[in-house]
Amino acid sequence: MDASKYLEIRPAPRAIFDALPARRDLTRFVVGDRAITFGEVAREIEDVALFLAHDGHRPTDRGAIFAQNRVEWMSAALAIQSAGGTMVPVYPSSTTEQVAYVLGHSDARVVFVAGEELVRSVLRALPSLPALARIVLLDDRDESIPGDVREKVITWSAARARGRAIANADPSALARMLDAISLDSPAIMLYTSGTSGPPKGVPLTHRNVGVNGRDWLEVLGPLVDEGMTDLLWLPMSHVFGFGEACIGNTLGWTSYLADPASVVARLPEVKPSAFMSVPVVWEKLAQAAMHSDDPAERKRRFDAATGGNLRFCLSGGAGLKREVKELFLEMGALLIEGYGLTEASPTLTMNRPDAFRFDSVGKPFPNVELRLADDGEILAKGESIFAGYHKDPAATREAFTEDGWLKTGDVGVFTEDGFLRIVDRKKDILVTSGGKNVPPANIEQRFADDPLFQHVVVYGDGKKYLVAGVWLNPLAVEPGLDGAALHALVESRIAAVNAQLARYESIKRFVILEPALSVASGHLTPTLKVKRKAVYATFGAQLDALYERSTR
Repeated sequence: MDASKYLEIRPAPRAIFDALPARRDLTRFVVGDRAITFGEVAREIEDVALFLAHDGHRPTDRGAIFAQNRVEWMSAALAIQSAGGTMVPVYPSSTTEQVAYVLGHSDARVVFVAGEELVRSVLRALPSLPALARIVLLDDRDESIPGDVREKVITWSAARARGRAIANADPSALARMLDAISLDSPAIMLYTSGTSGPPKGVPLTHRNVGVNGRDWLEVLGPLVDEGMTDLLWLPMSHVFGFGEACIGNTLGWTSYLADPASVVARLPEVKPSAFMSVPVVWEKLAQAAMHSDDPAERKRRFDAATGGNLRFCLSGGAGLKREVKELFLEMGALLIEGYGLTEASPTLTMNRPDAFRFDSVGKPFPNVELRLADDGEILAKGESIFAGYHKDPAATREAFTEDGWLKTGDVGVFTEDGFLRIVDRKKDILVTSGGKNVPPANIEQRFADDPLFQHVVVYGDGKKYLVAGVWLNPLAVEPGLDGAALHALVESRIAAVNAQLARYESIKRFVILEPALSVASGHLTPTLKVKRKAVYATFGAQLDALYERSTR
């Protein structure tokens, strides 16, 4: 694809409206048996944007979205931005406490919400949210809304009807609002996962995300094209999923919506030409082809699992095993991997069709400068880098070096030919009493494919050796297995991993722990990453006891 015509930086809603004359009747989304055109999406955005503007929503006000993926999610997001506001996504897995924190900290004036349980979470949080003036129900169901808050609540259809009346009376109203948007005003405010404390609001301007999108198209243009078909299952509440939806808006893709439970089964049905995912799905697809040594049979299995039409594959969110990327290349599909973080809008580096190494996360984007600090931390500069955290000057000062480089918190090394490799999170590195630096995630990742384990968390900062807390998958434990046999089974699995590690990296002792780690307990982030410090705080005594046993 010639990316040159898409390199102008512009607010995200313009991707829909600027191309509307050519795409009005083309299918943008497919949900079940229903096809939704670009024209229908544009009309939704216009209706809701005008409703917001005439409902008291001012430019730079924050509007939140708390729902599972649906067409209305994207329409609401772009409507908030079209009205000059800042869109704040809330993970649908969030607890009431987490919802209250994000909506309160962001001072959200409106929240779009769908699903009975999610609506209940908002209602429970409402007394602590004085700035929240409006609740919009995306699924049009208001039966459970108590009378004392009904004046704050409106259904999606009713909001659209109000906005449509305004559009009919003033057909140029939306165009004036779009023209008034400054590229340097906040477009989206994402909340970090909070692995090291309360979530932090990351405001990204239209320029930040526009520059990153331009780099993305410039680098990956040879692999993508207009009119592709993708299977969109990544949460739009995450920058990866929202970014995929925005690229689809820009390039005129047809996106079939799926959820995590159905995505693998939907691939052979949809036969997408573009697919983006976190590593767990790529690994499942690779396993489908790895059960045969015959190349022709491997290819047949691979095509059956993926739909046989993949041309663009992008992995993100976590590191992907090299053998998976090699398998995809053998099957004729280059699986691209990059690296970034929310504060960078989000991508900093990317492998690309004419320059890739599977032992790396690629080379810097055109707008990005990278360097390594003395301790190996990756530092970044560029127009896609955010300016600072929302209402948190102390965290902002901590996020940057004195000369203005973003501190990523990740440790990396450059190869001799300029590719970046990630070692680990800087703050998660364990230093043993013998002076050995050990990135625990590199060890824990080796258990990711073993169905016996839900989580393995390595422990041992300042200790002579490493131990681990183990949380088992009850569905993978044979019924009736007694404690001694279960301990022996876990011990054998850990021994197999230890055989792949340096001696100082090996797990010397372990303890099987309960209850399971969860978002509700505060041990997992909404994106299901382990909050290491929270785990250590809760289970530290049991982990420390492993060292006491060895001295008796």
